[in-house]
Amino acid sequence: MSRIGKKPVEVPEKVNVTIKERLVEVKGPNGALTYTHNPEVEVSQKDNTLVVTPLDSSNKSRALWGLTRTLLSNMVEGVTKGFTKSLEFNGVGYKAAVSGNKLTLNLGYSHPIDYELPEGVTAKVTRNVIDISGANKELVGFTAAKIRSFRPPEPYKGKGVKYANETIIRKAGKAGAKK
Repeated sequence: MSRIGKKPVEVPEKVNVTIKERLVEVKGPNGALTYTHNPEVEVSQKDNTLVVTPLDSSNKSRALWGLTRTLLSNMVEGVTKGFTKSLEFNGVGYKAAVSGNKLTLNLGYSHPIDYELPEGVTAKVTRNVIDISGANKELVGFTAAKIRSFRPPEPYKGKGVKYANETIIRKAGKAGAKK
């Protein structure tokens, strides 16, 4: 039995959920998300809750049971509160700016990096922090990881782009030659 899959997903009043065969659509104040679930699980709506049940007791359907419930829970949370990831960048001359849906990064290369933000994701820059937010948890995490990949933090001086809650383990520099 899946401990996560057994829990029903609470749907707030301001969220509208429609289920058509395998397509689940969740609409709320922060947008709309859709998900096509696997045919080995069934999603049903009872009052203000979403219930996920496996169709048989195979390993695959039991694994998809908890996964589907978590994805639906993330969709409901995304259209109500949204998700945010914060990135910090450190380095001499490192800058970031947002114009429309384009994030321009100066990260010590000979050229600026123009990153087109995916639809549904917004970025806000304050000093040396980039806040990425949106309704889709997967898309927000992917965007943050992509931006971090442009200049990952290095272990000697800590220069680069890192997650706000990430700790960089520093290495000692050259010990120097003794005579």
